[in-house]
Amino acid sequence: MTPDRERRLRALTPTVDAALRPGDGAPAGFASVRRSRLLPPGLDLDTAAERLLHWRLQRGVGRGADPSSERIEEGTVVDLRIGVGPLALIAPCRVVEVLDEPGRRGFVYVTLPGHPVAGVESFGLTAEGDRVRLTIAAVSRPGSLLTRVAGPLGRLGQALVATAYLHALDDPA
Repeated sequence: MTPDRERRLRALTPTVDAALRPGDGAPAGFASVRRSRLLPPGLDLDTAAERLLHWRLQRGVGRGADPSSERIEEGTVVDLRIGVGPLALIAPCRVVEVLDEPGRRGFVYVTLPGHPVAGVESFGLTAEGDRVRLTIAAVSRPGSLLTRVAGPLGRLGQALVATAYLHALDDPA
């Protein structure tokens, strides 16, 4: 990400209240998505967290990620690319929380103007015995004419991406 683009994204006001969290339920006018899965045996919390906190989910499902920092930290801004070529959408976000507690890791980002939806998405890892659970949750509403017109198809697309995220940490490559 260029320094100029980073400055412009940092100056933007989020499209929703940055204090909104998916676990709090979906406010009126918002849809929610929640997907969860136990990661493969042998994938420990520290390894999964390193992958998660270096944009592996977003890049692992074919989205481009152009972040202000390769390691996710509070305040990081990112342009996510949805699609390919000239038809790709740029979806800017800002990381508003990073979770680093015993047995739990993750982060939350909020959408910025220009993102096709307005909302918040969380990505969490939780140790469950000798396994790790990955949970993706989001609350959003259409943020552009395209997503308003897409209606249920847009929500289906978001749910499919959340489901695809569940396997993006598996591969060590």
